[in-house]
Amino acid sequence: MIRVLRVLARMNVGGPAIHATLLSKGLDAARYETLLVTGAEGEGEGNHLELHGQDLPNLVTIPDLGREIRGVQDVRSLAALLRVIRRFRPHLVHTHAAKAGTIGRVAARIAGVPVVVHTFHGHVLRGYFSPRKEWVFRAIERGLAPITDELVAVSPRVREELLEMRIGRPEAFSVVPLGFDLERFATAEVHRGALRGELGVAPGTPLVGIVARLVPIKAHEVFLAAARLVHARRPDARFVIVGNGERRAELEQATASAGEAFRAAVHFLGWRADLPRIYADLDVVALTSRNEGSPVALIEALASARPVVATRVGGVPDVVEDGRRGWLVEMDDAVALSDRVLQILESPDQAAGVAEEGRRHVLAAYGSTRLIHDIDGLYQRLLARKGVA
Repeated sequence: MIRVLRVLARMNVGGPAIHATLLSKGLDAARYETLLVTGAEGEGEGNHLELHGQDLPNLVTIPDLGREIRGVQDVRSLAALLRVIRRFRPHLVHTHAAKAGTIGRVAARIAGVPVVVHTFHGHVLRGYFSPRKEWVFRAIERGLAPITDELVAVSPRVREELLEMRIGRPEAFSVVPLGFDLERFATAEVHRGALRGELGVAPGTPLVGIVARLVPIKAHEVFLAAARLVHARRPDARFVIVGNGERRAELEQATASAGEAFRAAVHFLGWRADLPRIYADLDVVALTSRNEGSPVALIEALASARPVVATRVGGVPDVVEDGRRGWLVEMDDAVALSDRVLQILESPDQAAGVAEEGRRHVLAAYGSTRLIHDIDGLYQRLLARKGVA
């Protein structure tokens, strides 16, 4: 039995938590024993397992392990993780994202774990922090790369960006796209009309949505600026914001300040577990991020055959091929975003054809079966190299 210990700083709503949950549940239980170690979510981030009513029996929580750098608490997290590793005695430690990647990889090497793997679900090395902080974090990643047996990027562009920043060597990187249970999105059409009924809007009312954490990197102010431009030309349009986070009060205030007509056209829905029901009624799904690893919301939207328009950043172009599987605009360009949204609303047949092509692509490329197969192959290769398998 191969023992795998997975480390994730928090199970907040988003791609890394989905990824870790799928692998913890999906790897062959006859060959793998998996333990998932995680920390606590920040205020408003939401917990993936609680939102979806799921449970992981092989889950250990270290409360001090979180996203932020917190000195003494990080030292306590390292000590606690070392105790877990020494008790579980894993053959392989797999860390996910920046904070868990730092503490997890250091702990694994101190404890003498045979194989250490780290997945970059995007990165926080550009667009998140001040230039000084970004320099520090890049230096940390450069130092951690040599003690990692395999670096995994969730898209080719994420790998390219990391190599451009001199993090790791090309031969030390694998690209393993995220995987999801997409079947519930592939049948989203059965829910059509439910969201419009909930919102009290008439059939045929244009609905434009964004599904993302309400945090600065997602640039919701650009979505709202584009929404105002669309609303000026299509007063019947409505806008749906799904997600929660630190910026909610600020964004709600900005919406209210734009006038009563616009405020009434914007709906903040918070976190939702019924995303297929949400996507089913959206005429356009937008994403305005300034940095992105693998855009979960766009993959879900395309699996639901919804037209998407997003900023050309990070791993987004690996999912959205401009004009073929959706549309791309430049970062922070609210005018271009509004123009594309209006074009989609005015050409629904063309948009439907592009969305259907997107659905075919993501169902083939981002399924959970493919993810589990890829990770199993990666683990077996690395363990065999160390003489463990």
